[in-house]
Amino acid sequence: MEEIVKYIVDKLVENKEAVVVSSEEKGDEITITVFVASEDMGKVIGKNGKVAQSIRAIIKTASNGTSKRYFVKFDKKAE
Repeated sequence: MEEIVKYIVDKLVENKEAVVVSSEEKGDEITITVFVASEDMGKVIGKNGKVAQSIRAIIKTASNGTSKRYFVKFDKKAE
C-alpha cells in the first residue's frame, strides 16, 4: 500500500525528493504516514481535504479482502 500512496503523492507534488512514506503496524491496523514539503502540503490535502479523502478511499478500496485496516496521515517534513 505504501507504494500506491507514494506513486499518487509523487504525481501531485513539486518537490518529489521531499516525499517520504512510512508505515507502522499495530495489530490489524496499519497507519501510513506521508511526509511532504511545506509548500506541497496544500496540493496533497486539496481544497476542503478532497484530495486526501480520495487517497484514503483508494487505499480503503485496495485493501478490501485483507484482514488489515489502513489509515493514511499527512504531515509536513521536518526541515
